[in-house]
Amino acid sequence: MEALDGGCLCGAVRYRISADIVDAGYCHCRLCQRSAGAPVLAWLTVPVAGFAYGAGRPAIFDSSPHSQREFCGRCGTQLAFRRRAGATTVDVTLASLDAPERVPPEYHIWRQSRIGWFETADGLPRHEDAGADR
Repeated sequence: MEALDGGCLCGAVRYRISADIVDAGYCHCRLCQRSAGAPVLAWLTVPVAGFAYGAGRPAIFDSSPHSQREFCGRCGTQLAFRRRAGATTVDVTLASLDAPERVPPEYHIWRQSRIGWFETADGLPRHEDAGADR
């Protein structure tokens, strides 16, 4: 796989993905909605060993008892989400990639939290929770 680069709006934090992507999808959960101020967040998942920050270091917010969100402390761009203990993968926001069109989403999860006025017309699989086939 060709490496994928990305970073925040102001350029203070940069990252590189050097491993094959596990999957990519839209998350409609309330934590993602609130953290982004948007009806949905698009993520890709990659092994932890294939994700590294280059320039700058992210700020970290403990968004639940077991997970953290990583973002630029200067401009606020959300970059990553991961479990703190024993994480084997990291989720990276698709829109923070330099070339987000290279990684199209494959599904929708946590649709039970979908905001009623937001709908997409794609034909991707939809799951009310995390999705059994993920």
